[in-house]
Amino acid sequence: MDVNGKIIRGEFDRINDEFVLNQVKHITTQSTLNKEQLDTIYDYLNNHKEEDDGQILTLNEQMLIRLSQEESCQFIDDLNKIRELYE
Repeated sequence: MDVNGKIIRGEFDRINDEFVLNQVKHITTQSTLNKEQLDTIYDYLNNHKEEDDGQILTLNEQMLIRLSQEESCQFIDDLNKIRELYE
């Protein structure tokens, strides 16, 4: 099932019960997240969403992506929609 959020694009694989992240903002990536990993990212961003400076994500342990406070909230919304697919 394709997921096209405001910040995230990817595919939810119901057979393997995992999310394949293909794009963050406009940057292509290839990362597979299980429910526990997705929940960890969600919890962290949700606990830090009020920070004025936003957040920095690391893709593929190489590329840094800056998320403004607004983008962090959009990312949280996208993750929340994906989390519902696990249930």
